[in-house]
Amino acid sequence: MLEHLQADEVQRVFDVSRRHHYATGEVIFHEDDLADSMHVIERGRVAVLVNNAEGKQLTFQVMGAGELVGELSLLVPDGRRSATVQALEPTVTLAIGRAEFERLLRDHPRVSEVLLRLLTAHVLRLSDRLREMLYLPVEARIRRRLLDLADAYGGARRGTVVPLRQEDLASLSGAARATVNRVLRQDEAAGIVALERRRVIILDPDHLRRRAER
Repeated sequence: MLEHLQADEVQRVFDVSRRHHYATGEVIFHEDDLADSMHVIERGRVAVLVNNAEGKQLTFQVMGAGELVGELSLLVPDGRRSATVQALEPTVTLAIGRAEFERLLRDHPRVSEVLLRLLTAHVLRLSDRLREMLYLPVEARIRRRLLDLADAYGGARRGTVVPLRQEDLASLSGAARATVNRVLRQDEAAGIVALERRRVIILDPDHLRRRAER
């Protein structure tokens, strides 16, 4: 977000924000909490978690440095959190309260423009996910989400480690864990990935990308 703003606008963001530190596993906010702030992730990674109809918590998205969390709820008066956000590793955020957020939008029109651009990208990303769920085979969805995660952990290249459980990859791709395990075992046999406890290592990203298009 900040790279699109002028120097004085960036300084204003830092002036009104409060830096927070979260340990691995610590919750930044819970689903249905009152929305009182948005967070810019300065360092670390977080998981966005939602509850399904059975009350099971599923991983919806993984986000990293430079991304925003909680901004959508602030656009609605007395808004509530639509998801839980939890730190996957030691994480630092810049939190901007509701009053400061509204003042920032009022006093710096460019911030509103940047926020609109980010929200548009968010909607387009959700539209792409819906299209994938409707028309793409589950195997391709699993591999695409694995590539997305690899990007979030330094880029999809040989040796990139994705330190998440197969359950998380299943949630992200809308698949059963058994299906994720089957697909990953196939790719392991083909020398595309290596599987270890609670992590996947990318060995052949080009081959993985080709399989993700099928």
